[in-house]
Formats: sequence, structure tokens, C-alpha cells
Amino acid sequence: METLTARQQAILDFIARQVAEHGLPPTLAEIAREFGFRQPRSAQSHLQALEAKGVLRLLPGKSRGIRLANPPPPADGLSLPVLGKVAAGEPIGDAEPEGRLLLDRALFFPRPDYLLRVRGDSMRDDGIFDGDLIAVHRTPEAHDGQIVVARLDGELTVKRLRRRRDRIQLLPRNPDHAPIEVLPGTVFAIEGVYCGLVRQG
Repeated sequence: METLTARQQAILDFIARQVAEHGLPPTLAEIAREFGFRQPRSAQSHLQALEAKGVLRLLPGKSRGIRLANPPPPADGLSLPVLGKVAAGEPIGDAEPEGRLLLDRALFFPRPDYLLRVRGDSMRDDGIFDGDLIAVHRTPEAHDGQIVVARLDGELTVKRLRRRRDRIQLLPRNPDHAPIEVLPGTVFAIEGVYCGLVRQG
């Protein structure tokens, strides 16, 4: 690796600190503000120089499109991708994250793989509301009574799993919503199990 100037090292350290503390790299505007640059363009020039020296990679067209060559490991936290609406038929792992959150690993069991933003109020009585982030452990297996992220004919839903000898139901926790029967011929898969909640703001 080429030697960095003092200013380049300071910018690299700032990016690494933001990633470690917040789970996301800074924007150009945040770098410009931190270092007193008048224009975000000045920050961009420094980032391009750092990319040329091999210490980071720039992703065009993304507001936080900075990837460190050697990202700092979270001290005792988990850096989890935040997934919003996942397109029908799209595997969860392929969805584009809205961002990342750095969270205390002690808040969750089992260890989550991602955060999924909930749409709707069907799980209201379990304390899960519209806009909440649920932590999800990726697994195709779940026990009767667990809250699961399930895929039905390409659409994702969050419900309680009820297994019976001859059928599977997905139960809402709001009397305004009807249970979902998994009918023969339905394309059904469990994507993961609920392992905690993050409520922002």
C-alpha cells in the first residue's frame, strides 16, 4: 500500500470510525463538513486518491458508496443490513439494503442475519408495529408458535407459525386480520425466524 498523506489518513480514520460506530460510511457532505471543505467535490477528490492507493473502493451512484478495504470489526456489536420492501420473488439475500445498523449482539437470540422493515399492523398484539425493524435469523426451519418470515407464492409475510398434522397456518396477531391457510400447491418457504425488535425514533 502506498503511503497516505496526513489528511488522507485522517479521512480514512474518520470513515472507519463512522463505520464502526454507526454501521454506515459517511456521505460526501458529512466528510466535507468534518474537514471544513467548502464543496463535497473536494471530499470526492480525496476519496478518489484513497481509492487509487487501494485502501477503499467507491461505488458510483450511491450516497454512502464507500467500502473500506479493511473494515473495522464491530467491538461487541452486530452490523446488520436493513432491508425494506423485498420484491416479489426476490431472495432476501439479494435485496438491496437501505443501510446498516450497528446493534448490541446481546439484544438478540439467536444471532440475526438482517433487519426487515415491517409493513402493516397484522402483528400488533405481539408488539410489532408498522415501520418497526425485526431482527431475523436466516433458517428454513421453525417450530410451532414461532414468529417467522415466510414466503407465499413469492410474497413475504411476518406471522406466527401453526403446524398441524395435516396443514400449516400463518397466524396474525390482530383480530382485524384473518389467518392464512397454506393450501396444497402453494409455493411456501420459511425464510427465517424472528429474534428481536428495533424501534427507531
